Amino acid sequence: MPSDVASTPDAKSPERADATTGSDLPRIVPRRHVGRWAVAAAALLVLAMVLNSVARNQAFQWAVVGRYFTTAAVLDGLLLTLWLTGAVMVLGFLLGTLLAVLRLSDNPVLRTLSWGYVWIFRSTPLLVQLLFWFNIGALYPTLGLGLPFGPQFVTVKTVNLLGPALTAVIGLTLHEAAYAAEVVRGGVLSVDSGQTEAAQALGLSRRRTLRRVVIPQAMRSIVPTAGNMLIGTLKGTSIVSVLAVHDLLYSVQLIYNQTYQVIPLLMVATLWYIVVTSVLSAGQYYVERYYARGDSRTLPPTPVQRLRAWLGVALARLNASTASDARPRERG
Repeated sequence: MPSDVASTPDAKSPERADATTGSDLPRIVPRRHVGRWAVAAAALLVLAMVLNSVARNQAFQWAVVGRYFTTAAVLDGLLLTLWLTGAVMVLGFLLGTLLAVLRLSDNPVLRTLSWGYVWIFRSTPLLVQLLFWFNIGALYPTLGLGLPFGPQFVTVKTVNLLGPALTAVIGLTLHEAAYAAEVVRGGVLSVDSGQTEAAQALGLSRRRTLRRVVIPQAMRSIVPTAGNMLIGTLKGTSIVSVLAVHDLLYSVQLIYNQTYQVIPLLMVATLWYIVVTSVLSAGQYYVERYYARGDSRTLPPTPVQRLRAWLGVALARLNASTASDARPRERG
């Protein structure tokens, strides 16, 4: 019996340690993605070639681009573009939300009228709508306020009432409302019907249920599409240049019609659109993150948080390597 105990290797003995953590165990090697790195290298090579061709192409005239990038005429056009975008989005979504509510109502007349509005304005090109509103004076020279089929108390000429800027706002808003109505309606329908039933069981009215229960949850579906519409509206406002509205595109057109430097002035407008679109995309990301709080327990890290984490890991590795290099020196 004592011999058996003595022959059994102890857990703390060198033989036992070699048996558990010996070099006979296979070493885990991560999989090498050769194809992935090859494709990434090829894509970076193509990107470098494109950037080099753009930077070294003298036809872009980058010096002219820098000279006109912050001129007063261009900045005034940019401000008008931003104002048009904000006004059209706010008014369009207000009208679109009303149309979506009417579309979801139990009243067949209101539901049909809302559907007809969306059908007409989504079926007509935006340029045609803008030209129609710009020439509304040919159909209705005067507009009046009075009794139906009776006398009119106040009349005004449409030529004096609808200028190019107001025509652009009206045309873009009515067009935007048709798409906003479908976005809001789709977001409302994406909310589970059990939420509405639970609110009704608690005694909430239909209006309060829509405002406090349905809409906050529908925003998770509305915000991404609304963000895309916002960026599309920003770029779509360039179409108002056909009405001689001094937006960003029309402002650079006025300049290159005098200087004949078409390409660099178009690059000025392009760069400003890229800058504003990038800012709006970043804002859309954080708005989506805000409304996703109730959907997921842990939100994914933001780009800033990922950068901080990466810098922290890199700094920790640098400190570890520095400490490991200092130990042999101290021993020596």
